[in-house]
Amino acid sequence: MKLESNGILISLRPFNERDALAHIFTRDYGVVVGMMRGAVVAKKNKPLVGQMGVMSWNARLDSQLGVFHWDAEKNIAASIMLNQSALMSMNAAFALIDALLPERESYPVLYDETVALLSGDVVGGYLNWEINLLRELGYALDLTHCSGCGRTDDLHFLSPRTGRAVCVKCAQPYLDRLYRLPLNLGITGRFLESICLQQGADVPIMRRMIKIN
Repeated sequence: MKLESNGILISLRPFNERDALAHIFTRDYGVVVGMMRGAVVAKKNKPLVGQMGVMSWNARLDSQLGVFHWDAEKNIAASIMLNQSALMSMNAAFALIDALLPERESYPVLYDETVALLSGDVVGGYLNWEINLLRELGYALDLTHCSGCGRTDDLHFLSPRTGRAVCVKCAQPYLDRLYRLPLNLGITGRFLESICLQQGADVPIMRRMIKIN
């Protein structure tokens, strides 16, 4: 079996003295896991987290741990390394992708949004990226109108159950149960906690390290 696609190297961990276990977020197949031979000891064309490139994944059987051939084209992390906040945002995004997306399930829109995030203002765009991630996971947030009465103004609350906005009037009986708008990383973090809980996992430590304003 062979898979080929453009991708972002989001995780690389030593497997033995020479090889590494790699996770690549691809446009066509989502997260693909496999072995990178010689990645630990490579001195030329060394694989690095944050690289974009073209991957080829090969295995005799679909259920086997395949082997990557990786041609890096661009290291999008290079311009981020000196900005600690941007680096933390990138690492948080990679950790969430790795933890929450099922293997080999395509998310082309999220892939393109991830590339756009890492090619632009990573810190400024990170909240919107998390909102997009929630959408892909089935938690699309709707802030266009009140879930109770339909009005489009005076929307200052969000329902944690439905992910829909609530106006001040409709919110009054439920103030202790609702999130206060505007959206921030604290609110999206609570939705992520709920998703992780359903999957029997913890929120990745890289996400928990991001400063919540």
